[in-house]
Amino acid sequence: MSSPYESMWRELGLDLTAHDQLLEVLGQGYQQVFLSQADRPSGMEYFNFVMSEVHGLRIKELVDGKAQGQPVIGSYCVFVPEEIVRAAGATLVGLCSGADFAPEEVEKVLPRNTCALIKSSFGFKLGKVCPYLESADMIVGENTCDGKKKSYETLDRLVSNLYVMDLPQVKSAQGRALLRAEYDRFKAAMEELTGRAIDTAGLKEGIRIVNEKRRAVHRLAMLRRNDPAPISGLDALLINQVFFYDDPVRFTESVHKICDELEDRVAAGQGVAPKGAPRVLLSGCPMAVPNWKLPWIIESAGAIIVGEESCVGERGTRNLVDSAGETVEDLMEAIVDRYFDIDCAVFTPNPDRLDHIKQMAGDYRAKGVIHYALQFCQPYQIESIPVEKALKESGIPAISLETDYSAEDAEQLKTRVEAFLEMLA
Repeated sequence: MSSPYESMWRELGLDLTAHDQLLEVLGQGYQQVFLSQADRPSGMEYFNFVMSEVHGLRIKELVDGKAQGQPVIGSYCVFVPEEIVRAAGATLVGLCSGADFAPEEVEKVLPRNTCALIKSSFGFKLGKVCPYLESADMIVGENTCDGKKKSYETLDRLVSNLYVMDLPQVKSAQGRALLRAEYDRFKAAMEELTGRAIDTAGLKEGIRIVNEKRRAVHRLAMLRRNDPAPISGLDALLINQVFFYDDPVRFTESVHKICDELEDRVAAGQGVAPKGAPRVLLSGCPMAVPNWKLPWIIESAGAIIVGEESCVGERGTRNLVDSAGETVEDLMEAIVDRYFDIDCAVFTPNPDRLDHIKQMAGDYRAKGVIHYALQFCQPYQIESIPVEKALKESGIPAISLETDYSAEDAEQLKTRVEAFLEMLA
């Protein structure tokens, strides 16, 4: 397909034929899943635009920023502190990992039974279709799980700019000390990359921008607690996905704009699903663009997703960073405090996550919880069993589903989801 961005994609080293195929599939999926929804808030037009320019205008903004001395940092995980990146004068973006691509090439370098998310990230690299990855001056990997930890050894041979961050696996004083040491090391790496010393003013500004972005999605989350829900779970998920790569100030303004509209809807008793429709909390693995299969199945079956206990959801945005500190040391401690509180399934033991799932089910008035795990994602697969058991013992209906990025199991998932929703009704 002809595009004004073709020369830019070519300069980034993308395979234009494969990239065109990816954009076509992405556009078709977006049309089917999102644009077919009835009574969408008008504020979603901005996010329609963002998706139409996901590999176009936004990439041009990043490339133009690079030319003006603003490096691009690509990240696979919410443990990479955006506050430090912004304080150094760089831009943080999430990297592509939400769809199968070039699976035959991936299985030449990774085992077939590797986590779908890891295989996806390799597919986008080997297929040369992710402009975010190709425009990044630094790619930050993190040792959240054994799959990622070992796969980065292979990725390091495929890219020239990989930085691997170690992460604690236990919530302890020693674990927190490790995270602080790794964030200090990352701060030094950012200063070396950008040539800009991170000072108190820079950290405070970085914290302010990221906190404001989180406050905007917190406001959206509060509005989703209403019955009828003023926005679909699909649209809310899309907003949470755009969180990771849009310009943060523009994103924050756009989320507040749609929240203004949603407040009017709530006041008028207007919802995207009838009052009393089954309210579902989705819990588990993160869902990157364009991973919309399960939410689409759930809401096509007549339910409404009212919250996500996920890295692409409340787990990734729950807490703010305390900006009261007056020194770099104080602010770095506050950043460590905020990120160490993330209750990712890689931690052991991990009771906080179960507590948060129960709390969210109550806060969002969910009638049931659907726990979602990607195939071969051992942390979330293993946690799914005690989570489902504990929820049921607490009187909260729950079901665990395991899937990947393909459409092959869509009918099976649909059958199980419909049976679960019938039980809720």
